[in-house]
Formats: sequence, C-alpha cells, structure tokens
Amino acid sequence: MIARAGAAVAALLAAFLLTGAAVPVPDVADPDVEVEATPEPDPVRSAQYWLDDYGISDAWKTSRGAGVRIAIIDTGIGRGPVEFQGAVVDGTDVSGVGADDGRTPVGAVDGDHGSWVASLAAARGTGEDTGMIGVAPEAQLLSISVGFGASATVPFSEQIADAMYWAVDHGADVINLSLTTNMPDWDQSWDDAFLYAFDHDVVVVVAAGNRGSGTSRVGAPATIPGVLTVAGVDRDGEASVEASTQGITIGVAAPSEQLLGVSADGDLVEWSGTSGAAPIVAGIAALVRSAHPELDAANVINRIIRTADPAEDATAVPDPIYGYGLVDAAAAVEADVPSVTANPMGSLKDWIRLYRRADATPAPTPTSTPIALDPLPPADVPTRATSPLLPSRETLLYGSVPLMGFTVGGILIGLGVTAAVRRIRLARASRTPSR
Repeated sequence: MIARAGAAVAALLAAFLLTGAAVPVPDVADPDVEVEATPEPDPVRSAQYWLDDYGISDAWKTSRGAGVRIAIIDTGIGRGPVEFQGAVVDGTDVSGVGADDGRTPVGAVDGDHGSWVASLAAARGTGEDTGMIGVAPEAQLLSISVGFGASATVPFSEQIADAMYWAVDHGADVINLSLTTNMPDWDQSWDDAFLYAFDHDVVVVVAAGNRGSGTSRVGAPATIPGVLTVAGVDRDGEASVEASTQGITIGVAAPSEQLLGVSADGDLVEWSGTSGAAPIVAGIAALVRSAHPELDAANVINRIIRTADPAEDATAVPDPIYGYGLVDAAAAVEADVPSVTANPMGSLKDWIRLYRRADATPAPTPTSTPIALDPLPPADVPTRATSPLLPSRETLLYGSVPLMGFTVGGILIGLGVTAAVRRIRLARASRTPSR
C-alpha cells in the first residue's frame, strides 16, 4: 500500500527538536552538584516498535547481518539519504528507464517505494542511536530498479526474470520482492529465474499483497513454491484488514501497519502494507544467515517459520492468514531447531515437473537381450506404371477370364436346354389326335 506522511512521526521529530539532547539538571539533594540528565530517546527509534516487539533488538546481541547481501528488487534505492551510506554496494536497472546503478527512483507514483523497503531491511540510521535503522543494519544492499506499468519500456515479467538472474550473479544471499501480480499464475520465464535462485542457495522473501490494493488472495510471485511469503499484522499482532491478504502459501506474518520508511530524498514517512512486512522478514533472514553461515536457504527459512509465535486466532498451523505465526527474530537466531533436507515452503522443481510437462526421466535400460528377427522379403517392384482404373494381369488371369468362361458356358447351356424343351413339346403335339 502506498505510504503517506506520518503525522505522529512528524510530531515526535518536532518534540525532539524542541527538547534537544543532554540538559544539566540540578540535584535536589545537593544543589551545588550539577548532573547531566539522561538524553531523550530518539523519536524515530522509539517509533520503530517492531525492533523490540519482534525480538530484533535481542537478536542484535548475536547478529546484525554482517557479511550478508540483500537484493531489493523494487523501484530503486535513493542515493541521497544518509541512512543508506555504506549500505548499497551494487545495483542495476532492468526497467529500461532507470540509472545503470539502480539508484534513480523509477516511476512517478512508486518512485520512493524501493527506498522505503530498503530502509526497513538495512538502513544505517543517522547516528549511533538516532535515525531509522533496518532489521539487519550491517547487511549490504543490492539495488535493482524495476518499473511498474507504463513507467518501464521492458515487459514486467521480463524485468523480474532479469532481476533475479542479476541478483544471484552478484552475490545475493536474500532477495526481497515487495510486489504482486494479483494473479496466482506466473510467466513461464519465471520458472528458470526462480529455480536459478533456489539452485544457488538464495532465500527469496515475497510480500503477500494487500486487500486495500485489491489483492483478495495471494498472487504470484507469492504463489511460487519455495518462496517465503509474508502476511501483515497490525500493531496488536492481529491480521491487518487492509494491509494484508490470505492464502495457503503464506509462511509467516510480520508488522505491516504504522511502519516508517526513508524516501529517496531523505524524508521520513509512515506507511503500511506487506511491502513493508516482507523486508522486515528479509532482514531477519539476513540475521540468521550471518549468525549461522553453515545453514543453507532451506534451513534459514525453516528456522524462521518454526520459531514463529502462533497467532491467538489462527485456526491451523500453517494458517491461511498468519502462516506459521508471527516472526520472532531472537528465536530464529538463537533457538535450537532441527535441520531439514528440503525447503519447507515447497519445491518449484517438482511443481514444474507436474504442471509444465517437463522432460520425463530417461527410459529404463532393458533387462533382457533383444531377439533379432529375419527381415521380410523385399516387395516386387512394378515393371511399369499402370492406371488404377485398368485391369491388371492378375485380375484378368484369375478373375475376369474365368468369370467370362463360366458366364458364356452358362448361357450356352441355358440356350441348349431351352431348345430341347421346345422340341419335346412339338413332338408331343404332333402325336395328339385331333377331334
């Protein structure tokens, strides 16, 4: 869901500017001693409720995402904001209208979207304890700019496929896709592109979509087997009415309301949508990969879903609204979770084999020795061309001639019998006396 400027955040920032930082306050017990007051908490950090409520602050005691690359396939990450300094290490454009490094926002309406998403995943803040900070503040970002609708010269399906290949080839450990097609099916070119990511051990995190934007059920790429699909909840941990949706492919839920985001020009906004829930989970995946570099993508996803807190009003696990539950970053990083040998979110390779009619497995090797048969004798070669309307030698010899003989003989016999009968009748008539 497209964000709007947050009045609450603006009020907090104004309050911060008015109060300032450390202010000397006299000690009532000893008026001659001056002590320095505790600095006011940064209003921006205070507004990021998900850091404490979802175990992210506790997870930072173990990992802050160092050594992990998160690819943001979106409208581009702005160059200007100080929160991105040192975070974006590479980028490209696949829309045909952006900058080569992926840092020029694409789209008149959605241009800031990529920066908002990136700031939730790995923003650096504006100081040690000030400014917006991402879930994995030491992770590196790859900025891949795409265009939605008329804001691009390249077909959307082709853009996403190209972006997936580029991200994998440039070292992405986690790929974030905060977008949806609102359709369950996907272009066949995505089969190979997403398989390429899975075969190269990349965690792919996808937004479920928002009812407020017309997504009543998850659409591709959230329907692709193997991706970690993220639903959204409000500040109380209940399913968001507008900023989420439902579907059997949902893996986990994360905050999607009253989120903060850094715009391409550096402005701070409040916004909502699973577009924001997804990078929170992508950041948690980066924390897990940094803390457990020995784990493959399947086990990173498994840790995230198995340590999630089941929602109180969930009807099943996984649930079509919450998936396996609300993410818990600290548990995902620190808990003892049994390993798995397959991606718990499914296998795209198996899906392709079943539904794309992929090449069958090689034919089995025969177990018995084949028997050689004598070849048939060669067919007689006609000596000359004949018309199919004229009788052949064989039909004359074995058909027409005998038939004519039998026919003529029958006629002659019939005539002879008729003549004999007449003679007999005449003879009898001559012997009969007249009266």
